[in-house]
Amino acid sequence: MPTETITPNFSSNMHQLDTYVGSRIRLRRMAMSMSQEAVAAALGVSFQQIQKYERGSNRISASRLYALSYILSVSITFFFEGYDEVSANPLSIAEDHKLFKGEDTLKMSQKETLELIRAYYQIKDLSVRKKVIELMKTLSDPKIDILGATNEKNHGDSSKS
Repeated sequence: MPTETITPNFSSNMHQLDTYVGSRIRLRRMAMSMSQEAVAAALGVSFQQIQKYERGSNRISASRLYALSYILSVSITFFFEGYDEVSANPLSIAEDHKLFKGEDTLKMSQKETLELIRAYYQIKDLSVRKKVIELMKTLSDPKIDILGATNEKNHGDSSKS
């Protein structure tokens, strides 16, 4: 009796991965304060091609991705870091992609944001970087008021005294 092999359906996730890799290219380019034109010139393509890579509308070849890792001073794995977690929730890629459009583009190009990103990537230990992300998510959660929670404990209902 022949053994049945199960082949995963990679085609359904390809565009999602292209979009994710593109967002990582843009994130790193912006963290390094490089323009699309500068990256395009170093890579030997038009800046419009860089835009298409960043949006995920054009797939990037292995050799170009390798060259980009050199230009952007990261390992190739950088472009895929975190994809497994994100791919479990496709909406998170769409939400992350919105960061690079409209008024949020201003947030991504602010000096403070770029300093934060640069400092983050100075952390070499991946497990520490993940903990930093979790800490930032906790601190940015609108449901959590760290100072308010402390104040409630210290200045609770005084009528109970």
